[in-house]
Amino acid sequence: MATATGKGPGPAIMSASTLIGDKVVNMEGEDLGKIEELMIDTFSGRVNYAVLSFGGFLGMGDKLFAIPFSSLRLDTENKRFTLNVDKERLKNAPGFDKDDWPAMSQEWGDRINRYYDVPPYEAHRGLRGEKSEGETYRH
Repeated sequence: MATATGKGPGPAIMSASTLIGDKVVNMEGEDLGKIEELMIDTFSGRVNYAVLSFGGFLGMGDKLFAIPFSSLRLDTENKRFTLNVDKERLKNAPGFDKDDWPAMSQEWGDRINRYYDVPPYEAHRGLRGEKSEGETYRH
């Protein structure tokens, strides 16, 4: 387990720009791609998904995948993430093109979470613009 050194934030709190571009490997150490974006629920402030690019060559033909952020494990020693999925399962995962992003609705999110065996995320209510009584929007 990493410990704080007094040389900046991390590893418990890190800037998004520090994580974007990080390599992702599976449990066998196979390269699965890299983090392209972090998708944040603007109502809860929680990172819901990491967008992973995979399958292309020199950035051409990459397919994008929304990976539930909770399914990634940060490897601070190697400065990368680990995802417990084999390459074939990732190749068959629901993905999208960099020029044609999905509407990230509750139904879409539930489908992604089921694919990666992650419990449903109740804060998708924010994606529909709903708020509970007494809750205020922050911008």
